[in-house]
Amino acid sequence: MDAVLAASLRREKMDETNTGPVPGESGYTASSSKPTQVDETPLSALDAPWMNASLSPDERAALLLGQMTLAEKIAMVHGEYGPYGFYNTPLPRLGIPALTMADGPTGIHVSNAAVNEGKATAFPAPIALAATWDIATAEQYGDLIGNEAVATGHNVFLGPGMDIARVPVFGRLFEALGEDPRLTGQLAAAYIRGVQSHPIVACAKHYNMNTQEQQRMEIDAHVDERTLQEIYTLPFEIVVKEAQLGSAMGAFNKVNGLFACEQPHLLTDILKQQLGFTGWVMSDYGATQSTVEAANAGLDQEMPAATYFGDRLVEAIEAGQVSMATLEDKVRRILRTMFVLGLFEHPVGIRPFSIQEHGQWARTIASQGIVLLKNREALLPLSSDALSSVAIIGADANANIAGGGSSLVKPTYLVSMLEGIRRRAGAGIQVEYAEGVDPLSAADLLPGPPPVPSSVLTPAGSGSGVRGLHAEYWTNTRFAGEPSLVRTDRQVALNLGFFNYPGFNACLISTPLEFNNIMSVRWTGSITAPVTGDYTLSLTHLGTARLFLDGQRLIDDPGVTLSTQSASVHLVAGEAHALQIEYASDRPEQGASWIGSDSGSEANGGYGGGGGGGLVGAKVRLGWEHPEEAICPMIQEAAAFAARSDVAVVVVRDYSNEDADRPGLTLPNEQDLLVQAVAAANPRTIVALATGGAASMPWLDQVPAVLECWYGGQEMGSALASVLFGDVNPSGKLPVTFPRSEREMPLSSPEQYPGVNGVAHFSEGLAVGYRGYDQFEIEPLFPFGYGLSYTSFTYSELRVEPETSEGTSPIQVSFTLTNTGSRRGAEVAQVYLGLPDSTGEPPKRLVGWAKVELEPGESREVIVTLDPNAASCPLSSWNVDTNGWEIAHGDYVVYVGASSRDIRLTGTLRV
Repeated sequence: MDAVLAASLRREKMDETNTGPVPGESGYTASSSKPTQVDETPLSALDAPWMNASLSPDERAALLLGQMTLAEKIAMVHGEYGPYGFYNTPLPRLGIPALTMADGPTGIHVSNAAVNEGKATAFPAPIALAATWDIATAEQYGDLIGNEAVATGHNVFLGPGMDIARVPVFGRLFEALGEDPRLTGQLAAAYIRGVQSHPIVACAKHYNMNTQEQQRMEIDAHVDERTLQEIYTLPFEIVVKEAQLGSAMGAFNKVNGLFACEQPHLLTDILKQQLGFTGWVMSDYGATQSTVEAANAGLDQEMPAATYFGDRLVEAIEAGQVSMATLEDKVRRILRTMFVLGLFEHPVGIRPFSIQEHGQWARTIASQGIVLLKNREALLPLSSDALSSVAIIGADANANIAGGGSSLVKPTYLVSMLEGIRRRAGAGIQVEYAEGVDPLSAADLLPGPPPVPSSVLTPAGSGSGVRGLHAEYWTNTRFAGEPSLVRTDRQVALNLGFFNYPGFNACLISTPLEFNNIMSVRWTGSITAPVTGDYTLSLTHLGTARLFLDGQRLIDDPGVTLSTQSASVHLVAGEAHALQIEYASDRPEQGASWIGSDSGSEANGGYGGGGGGGLVGAKVRLGWEHPEEAICPMIQEAAAFAARSDVAVVVVRDYSNEDADRPGLTLPNEQDLLVQAVAAANPRTIVALATGGAASMPWLDQVPAVLECWYGGQEMGSALASVLFGDVNPSGKLPVTFPRSEREMPLSSPEQYPGVNGVAHFSEGLAVGYRGYDQFEIEPLFPFGYGLSYTSFTYSELRVEPETSEGTSPIQVSFTLTNTGSRRGAEVAQVYLGLPDSTGEPPKRLVGWAKVELEPGESREVIVTLDPNAASCPLSSWNVDTNGWEIAHGDYVVYVGASSRDIRLTGTLRV
């Protein structure tokens, strides 16, 4: 199949220049901001000397720059609002095409609904790609994205994500490639090569030190120079030197006291001078904070508007605060990159792409990224011949499980986990489905107790069997007039604003945009306890909230800050108690359009579409704490389904989203209770995790099999089914460490995360991810690099050649890998290096790996080459005194194994 798909993609590449115009392309602007005024007098641009493709990109950029007016130069260094992720206007007089940018990095986020109905292939999240540990697969992933970027009228792709997974609850962890800088850098380089094999500029993000969403607009990352270079900059060094990265995106956060988009040490000293980056740096959406400081620091392009790099930049140039040479360097970088990647020769347009073939690739990548975490007594793979029934349990097993935010892709089609298993099982196996818990939503990002489930709630005025509460919504904060919306809500669970925008909301139900700003809502109905006992009812909220039980007011709080109030009550099983909750989003920040920007409502253009949107929005959730024996009816029903089935598959998930970190590692909506109840009912219970990163597993000892499926894209169901039934032998390995609990991690203080008084101290230094678990001797739940197979492998005959090196020539680490099982399978053999004690490095670092597929009984010599001169700097550490990489003299330990904690072979190297 892979060869067929690859051939098809090559055919598509040959056809990429046969495109039509993008609707509304020329000079499009949907903003009330003042666009740069440029001369649109036609010039015979096609005959201009800079259109001569035989000249070098530098020569062409110099020729074109020499013909540009000040207004035209200014127009190149800021965005305008358009039907894209970001947009930069064309300059027809000079033949300069528009820059039409697509959000990523999980696929093409098509902002223009007129293009393919806003649809593209929803590929597995990059964290799933990272779990493949496969360079060729990463390049194929990028190639597919580049192909669809061309097909959907784009010439810049805002990806890959390269944020290091320092914090396991990081809201955008799923968008990036894990916790190790070399794994991240090598996979990202391949991804970029794939994207840029098309006339598409890749944009690596977010530069730099972007490791948390909490307070992302203002958090100040305090980091020492060595850690900055070895952990967070190294991935960018690799992609600059090995993939000729076209552009980079500056982050929102501060680094050592300065915003990343006006940090000269990051942008100029390191990225442009030390690394030799020749592309351009654009800001994240609204991340530009100044004119003079940002321009002189090395920011090349403000996105998405002209707040600082429009008229203010002209004034700064006229005042001598920013030189013309500085402006021209920015324009030159943009133009040169456009020439390098063929944007002048390949105008954007719309054309079909191979939906089914791209979907098959999405399935292949998803299945390669699935990690088998546990398989007691070889429960997996399932045998179709030995099964008559399967219970599929999980509220979102029938939905698109994805991360939310600007990376969310509207899929061309969807094979849910339920549908994928049902198709693969066939007509001879009965597949039953039960939700077990309520579907997840952005409200699960709120802190506090879990939400009250719909199965203990009954709406006011409803008949029997209806679950939830009666809801009345107003577009004012006073409950005034007739409600604008009346409906039944399954739960009291709202987290609107940014999380509710169309295309950003990764859940089944959204709320109309008119409620995204100020609003009020009243829920009425009853609550019925499943067992008699003492309960705690709570409201987590921002804005005024009140709770009434049987007419008695238990909670009444103004919600000045996001917080939780609670009340203890005694409830009797089976007795219905009248329940009413009133809420108003009446805090000043809930009426703002873009927190942290002085551009007012204009900055909302790309996210709100004029639909009325604050970015904070309503935040309220009704939670509870209940007696241990209280199991809600939905979970009881799911357990009953499981008990009468041969096998139960429980699909559990988290909710990850841009603009918020997860509140913890616990699975939301009491999914842990669901797993425990199902496992008690059926000993043949398989848990399929659909998460953006690590999750706690208090039920791990109670279930025989666990799979980490990540956010698997639009073919997630087919991929899971292929692994469950043994059509694919799982070969994924964890690109992040799974901790046992939130107390057992290298980050152990609030000063480190989320930070105190706006500062996050990176005091752990180099001890990030598995390095920290090793350095502090913490036992993880599952280590970095871990993953089981349906077969087994042995390692033998380690050789390190030469055993003594001057540190200037490549070193070969070779060993024999043998498939000792009965199935064909692939193993990711990992090579780690322990540096001399004098370097002060953690115990070991990943320096190489090889993914090897073997038939049963087959042995193969595996060679992993360590090149001291490679961009990944495998033998080097950063010397802060000389401000450069340095290879220390001494004894190095070579470790070869199946994970960072499963070391099979050990050798030595002397430098």
